[in-house]
Amino acid sequence: MTVSIKNNEVGVFALGGLNEIGKNMYGVQFQDEIIILDSGVMFPEDELLGIDYVIQDYQYLLQNRHKVKALVISHGHEDHIGGIPFLLQQINVPIYASKLASALIRNKLQERGLLRDTEIHEIDEDSVIRFRKTTVSFYLTAHSIPEAYGIVVKTPPGNIVFTGDYKFDFTPVGKPADLHKMAKIGEEGVLLLMGDSTNSEIPAFTNSEKLVGRSIRNIIQREEGRVIFATFASNVSRLQQVVTTARETNRKIAVFGRSMEASIKVGRELGYIDERGEDIFIDARDIDRYPANEIIILCTGSQGEPMAALSRIANGTHRQITLQPDDTVIFSSSPIPGNTMSVNRVINQLSEQGAKVIHGKVNNIHASGHGGQQEQLLMHRLMKPKYFMPVHGEYRMLSIQAELAQMTGIPKENCFVLSNGDVLAMTEDSARIAGHFPAQDVYVDGNGIGDIGNIVLRDRRALSEEGLVIVTATIDYEAKQIIAGPDIMSRGFIYMRESGELINEIQNQARAIINRGLNQNGNHVNEKMIRDLLFSELPPVIFKKTQRQPMVMPILLDIHKGVRKRQAKSKEKKG
Repeated sequence: MTVSIKNNEVGVFALGGLNEIGKNMYGVQFQDEIIILDSGVMFPEDELLGIDYVIQDYQYLLQNRHKVKALVISHGHEDHIGGIPFLLQQINVPIYASKLASALIRNKLQERGLLRDTEIHEIDEDSVIRFRKTTVSFYLTAHSIPEAYGIVVKTPPGNIVFTGDYKFDFTPVGKPADLHKMAKIGEEGVLLLMGDSTNSEIPAFTNSEKLVGRSIRNIIQREEGRVIFATFASNVSRLQQVVTTARETNRKIAVFGRSMEASIKVGRELGYIDERGEDIFIDARDIDRYPANEIIILCTGSQGEPMAALSRIANGTHRQITLQPDDTVIFSSSPIPGNTMSVNRVINQLSEQGAKVIHGKVNNIHASGHGGQQEQLLMHRLMKPKYFMPVHGEYRMLSIQAELAQMTGIPKENCFVLSNGDVLAMTEDSARIAGHFPAQDVYVDGNGIGDIGNIVLRDRRALSEEGLVIVTATIDYEAKQIIAGPDIMSRGFIYMRESGELINEIQNQARAIINRGLNQNGNHVNEKMIRDLLFSELPPVIFKKTQRQPMVMPILLDIHKGVRKRQAKSKEKKG
């Protein structure tokens, strides 16, 4: 399906963020101008073996790269900025972000050697960015990180408002949301509201961050041993709460985890982490110089990430920290969808070693940065949009907020629950679906971007569940005979020392398959034919014996191959 936006229409679309949590990336297009809103990552679920991040498919932007004018960032969380390095490898686009988000983005780009060629403009809530046909402005919201903004894209057909992540916290840690400006934007007229749907299943208001601060202080005050505090590194407001508690309870903070160290550094430099002139932070190497009741270990790993500091502490592989019997571990977060099993595994490991574990749903030590239904209703009342498009949420979340919008008077036909790649085209008095472009997930692992497809993931799942059988043999294809082997090796399938009889059976079957292939294919037998036979005929034999289906990997050596290569090189030299 192609995309067809008329000259008098403004188009709005998502490359990520619809029917999923994370990977936020939206676009506003009017004629020859495209404004990108956010560029985040999504963290992989357990079945995406070996995948580090899930990012967007940039093909639509690449096809329209001459129209892309700016990447505008709502705030500095990973699901809104984590994909920027990958985007910039494809399109060099100017970035507009707050001072805090800009600092976090610079750290990411510097790690990947992309900072020098990137144009970053710092903005605040009063900034106005003017392009030839569109204008971008901002309003301050409350979230779990400072400088979280809603974004207004002014186009000739009308104003498009993207809420970003928000809640209405009337006792925030930092500056309060600008309700007056939101109401003014609503009075001026909103053509389309794109509203955060993450907590649309929660009927009440979200707890205030101040309540979390009091709970953290009450817990840490009563603990007599070390406190290990795990949270999102980018949750700067929560980090400030820990610093405040450390000061009030006469504890020092040691920081572990590269992303946590970077966030603390940026937060201190910009004044969002206020030590009040005290030396709260200590070198991580000095924690043993202080009594246990004077230490807070602040670390990454609240989502059970295998390589994060907390996971290594839990499994006993951390180089500096060994769990002590009186340690208390606080998970000040809720598991991201897909991470629940990983978090539970870390909690179990910590508990088995005698640590006291307090997780985010206990004692109010975590508050979401996303508003519940009452806050979403308030946003609708303030903005009074003509059309509504729920964003940032799984399908049921998007649908629920579409129903909430209708409760505030927006007609059902004016609410659009879309999928990534759908394009909504609007004039002042009309809205329609103007097509669809491919917007599938792109996988990133240590080997690259986008080169991991469903077949690779299927193979990884097979290896993880059933293991691998390697068949090696040396063959003389001209004489049609096996010179050596076949030898059988197992990885993750069986313990070979205790399975000699089974290995012999597999070995005999492999030999029979190879001999049959050598004798059935005349003079045209080659390595590929024998390999294909082993692929197709050996797995059923193994399944019959074991009721398991390991991956079979034939490694076939041609005894004459080296000779032929040397002869070919000799001919080249003579020629």
